[in-house]
Amino acid sequence: MEKNQQQKTSTFENGLIWFGAGVSIAEIITGTYIASLGFVKGFLAILLGHVIGALMMFAAGYIGGKMRLSAMETVKISFGEHGGKFFSLLNVIQLVGWTAIMIYDGALAANGMFHLGKWVWSIIIGVLIVLWLVIGLTNLGKVNTIAMSALFILSLILCKVIFFDGGTALNIADDGLTFGAAVELGVAMPLSWLPLISDYTKDAKKPVQATAVSVLVYGVVSCFMYAIGMGAAIYTGEYDIANIMIKAGLGMIGLLIIVFSTVTTTFLDAYSAGVSSVSVLEKVNVKIIAIGVTVLGIILAILFPMDNITNFLYFIGSVFAPMIAVQIADYFILRRRVKDNRKFDVINFVIWIAGFIIYRIFMKIDTVVGNTLPVMAITILICVIIHRIIPKRKGF
Repeated sequence: MEKNQQQKTSTFENGLIWFGAGVSIAEIITGTYIASLGFVKGFLAILLGHVIGALMMFAAGYIGGKMRLSAMETVKISFGEHGGKFFSLLNVIQLVGWTAIMIYDGALAANGMFHLGKWVWSIIIGVLIVLWLVIGLTNLGKVNTIAMSALFILSLILCKVIFFDGGTALNIADDGLTFGAAVELGVAMPLSWLPLISDYTKDAKKPVQATAVSVLVYGVVSCFMYAIGMGAAIYTGEYDIANIMIKAGLGMIGLLIIVFSTVTTTFLDAYSAGVSSVSVLEKVNVKIIAIGVTVLGIILAILFPMDNITNFLYFIGSVFAPMIAVQIADYFILRRRVKDNRKFDVINFVIWIAGFIIYRIFMKIDTVVGNTLPVMAITILICVIIHRIIPKRKGF
């Protein structure tokens, strides 16, 4: 998917891409976890979490868009060539994981409605993802527009069935979820896109505008899908996505929502895995790697159960929240915007380790704004203070 100057994506195309990312089974499922707070309190937690996550997404997309660099290439500015490769490798691992998880969730939900076998649905979804990859970002055009329009209409139908035809709210048992923990669940999805967003904004004709529209579209749609999941649990008493669709009487419409929302979201994970691989190996074909990641995701989805992804989400948070915090401090406060010849920035890597440890500590502390925001604020502060004290960067 290499692009020349004539192949830049429009702001509208970027908006469509991130609309597809927001319409996701993962968002609906995560929304069901927040039902015990009740709709008003739960939606406030979702909204606050997405505002925090969206601000981080914008910062990451802005840096890559302005510098015309992929997400992992921008990391090299702060952490050096080898440091960037380290994070690129971690990013590829998390993207393989997300690809497998999304295919697994999609296949499980689709099979709950039409019993062809989870492995059959895994292959069907995987083949459609490969088709999306082969068509390519700049060639999706009308195909993506039609698919996104259809998904939007289907999501509105699902919303109507749940909120207007679902009856009165049910008494949801208190599962001990705190407001702060719910906020963190709201942050989790935007946070997972941090190492990906500038893979797309770097190719935009108007990178800043495209970044703003991408983040806004994703944030609004993701909140909407979270609310659908939470509403389904509150008004129908169902937490299983297939049962929600069946109970709503959606049939084939529900199946289309499940399959195509999985495809349009997972496509981004697979493609960005290919882009991140370039940062590690350089002379690789992005499409071939992306297709290979999809095939691996299909195999993992068929072979392994992936029902509880809580530890996986915390892994993503603990790795990438401190990473982007260092980048934000470097780019916006310390004004470091040029890659040098340093292979490894020791100081920033030590700051990242400190941020990683602080995140793991904050996992045991309940704050009203969750874990990510305070951890990032502390990491940024540490980064700025240390570089003010030691202006000459240590590295090799």
